[in-house]
Amino acid sequence: MGDTDKPRITVLGLGNILLRDEGLGVRAVERLAEQYDFDDNVQVLDGGVLGMRLMGIVAACDVLIVVDAVQNQGAPGTLYRLAGDQVPRRVLAKHSLHQLDFPEVLALCGMIDHHPETVVIGMEPEDIATMDTTLTSVVADNMDALTQMVLVELDRVGAGYVTKRASGKMASDDI
Repeated sequence: MGDTDKPRITVLGLGNILLRDEGLGVRAVERLAEQYDFDDNVQVLDGGVLGMRLMGIVAACDVLIVVDAVQNQGAPGTLYRLAGDQVPRRVLAKHSLHQLDFPEVLALCGMIDHHPETVVIGMEPEDIATMDTTLTSVVADNMDALTQMVLVELDRVGAGYVTKRASGKMASDDI
């Protein structure tokens, strides 16, 4: 860990926003960044479809929270938390284009003996094939629940965050 004894935490949204629900991980981190301010040891990043270019980001953190579409034969909108040995199995089942390099990023981090605690917070997509920048209604309706799962994960690892104040008014958490 760093000089402050606080873990370096990265929340990484993955996906292609041009393919409907494929971009739900990116949309989730955008929402988190708009609604919350995070402690200095927490970074919330749009990893998009960067693949191997994520190596430096992953290698620099102690805790990695990946937010992504997860195809698990569930009903569209189903939420998932994958941790421990569930992560390699799910990540190695390459269900989308951006996943072609992400498993290799995790494997390379292992080769340099850096194993960030990794958790995947995901949602079953409905449509990842249609060229469209909007989420399907079932996925859009579950985005608040998805971002809440990320906040629960941040709470679990001791990350600090506060709700942003909207246009000078107090946020609901402050009332």
